[in-house]
Amino acid sequence: MRGRKDEKVDFVLLWVDGSDEAWLREKMKYKPDESTPDKAAADAAKCFRDWGTLKYWFRGVETCAPWVRKIHFVTWGHLPPWLNIEHPKLHIVNHRDFMPEGSLPTFNSQALEMNLHRIPDLAGHFVYFNDDTFLIGRVRVRDFFEGGLPRDCALMTPVFPERFGTGTVQINNMEIVNAYFGGISAVFRNKSKWFAPCYGPHLFRTLLLLPFRRMCGFYEPHLPNAFLKSTFETVWEKEADVLLKTSRSRFRQKDNVNQWLMRYWQLMSGNFAPRNPKIGQFFDLSGDMDAIERVIKKRGCRMLCLNDSDAIADMEARKERLLRLFEELFPKKSDYER
Repeated sequence: MRGRKDEKVDFVLLWVDGSDEAWLREKMKYKPDESTPDKAAADAAKCFRDWGTLKYWFRGVETCAPWVRKIHFVTWGHLPPWLNIEHPKLHIVNHRDFMPEGSLPTFNSQALEMNLHRIPDLAGHFVYFNDDTFLIGRVRVRDFFEGGLPRDCALMTPVFPERFGTGTVQINNMEIVNAYFGGISAVFRNKSKWFAPCYGPHLFRTLLLLPFRRMCGFYEPHLPNAFLKSTFETVWEKEADVLLKTSRSRFRQKDNVNQWLMRYWQLMSGNFAPRNPKIGQFFDLSGDMDAIERVIKKRGCRMLCLNDSDAIADMEARKERLLRLFEELFPKKSDYER
């Protein structure tokens, strides 16, 4: 059974206005001091910087996914002045509306991610977007859910630890799923999903890692992720202490887990349907802007991740170019704008 057009699917988007003065004052009260080992990663500028692309995220959703039931727009409390808060599909969510007691204020997106299932009126099937992930081509419900299951690509890859990278959180996630699903044996319980032809050459990665008894990591496409709300509920039942510790981390810490834990849980349990990874592309905004321009102008994929970086010397020039590209792609103001 394929994803139905009338299936209720919500989008969830986390956003922060890193220039909001009230938010900055509150952040400074809790900001890690220089002696904190994870200080650089916890307080990285790229975690809070706004590139001015938010309105194009909404234009992309209106143009490319008009079927979405509701957009849950999660913020600390600030809102962009152009946002039409009266839009019938828009649900403004404050952190205090769903975060556990004792976890606020938080400046840690991973803490928020652990509790997405608590958002009031969230559909059982939802897609989670970071604010650097965009729709640039038409998508259908079945691009995210098929037969009631999230679409994803089950591809193994080693975790490469990098300073201030995501390696530690990936390892934390892998420790948990390996403990519950028996490592490589999970692959053979759902062979047709793990060796789906739609993965193409990526399959070689998985084949090369099969001799290892434990799963050493997953390929991460850095695209919007489809989730079952029930996955979050299950993981909370089994690992409440770990998830609560992350929820109460005001800034990112090395012992945190993140939303990929829920993704890995779905993959290891077989609660997913295979999807071609070519549906989207990942770019670092410190990299080749010509390549980004080609993909946006030609709509070379349907989903796009434009990852921020602390190593951008010419940010203003890149920002201006990016905004021009999005304006050319989505020139018409959406109903989500005033």
